[in-house]
Amino acid sequence: MTVETRQAKLHIRWQTEDETFLSLDALQGHWTEEQYLLMTDQTKRLLEYTDGYLEALPMPTEEHQDISQFLFLALLAFVQRIGGKVYYAPLRLRIRANKFREPDLLLLCDAHDPRRQQRYWLGADLVVEVVSPDDPERDTKVKRSDYAQAAIPEYWIVNPLTATITVLVLEGAAYTEYGCFARGEYAQSTLLDGFGVWVADVFDAK
Repeated sequence: MTVETRQAKLHIRWQTEDETFLSLDALQGHWTEEQYLLMTDQTKRLLEYTDGYLEALPMPTEEHQDISQFLFLALLAFVQRIGGKVYYAPLRLRIRANKFREPDLLLLCDAHDPRRQQRYWLGADLVVEVVSPDDPERDTKVKRSDYAQAAIPEYWIVNPLTATITVLVLEGAAYTEYGCFARGEYAQSTLLDGFGVWVADVFDAK
């Protein structure tokens, strides 16, 4: 099976070197939630799902992994002290019926929160996305709207393209910017009292 992405389109085909036996392109727009869950149970490729459409996310770069690992370890050390849980992708997050995202990091302040499920989480208290260069607006605009819709109190946008960390706080049905932190500054959480990171440490992580 081959999985290709071109301009946010997903192409799934079973083929030999010279012949395509089966193409599932026509199913775009018709996938069910359960089909999505079954497919992502059986692949390591990160797939997101919205109202019948599947989207394959780009493979992370080493820089992306360095940044997410640094933040994961920092958050893990913090939430272990307060009895919370933090995980990194792949772990599906249900935004609403027929919509799932795969945040780079997602956190619950209480490890016993009922939203923490085995197959996917029903919500989170904080999510982190490391901006991908193929489509920055996916993380800076589209997912900003998605995570607000899911009522996630805090969203961190970590952008290697600008070397900034934007901390967004949910107010009503939309996010407001608590701060956009650059090198030389200390990015802080409003949700996790006492948690923060030096921006330079994040982007210089190896």
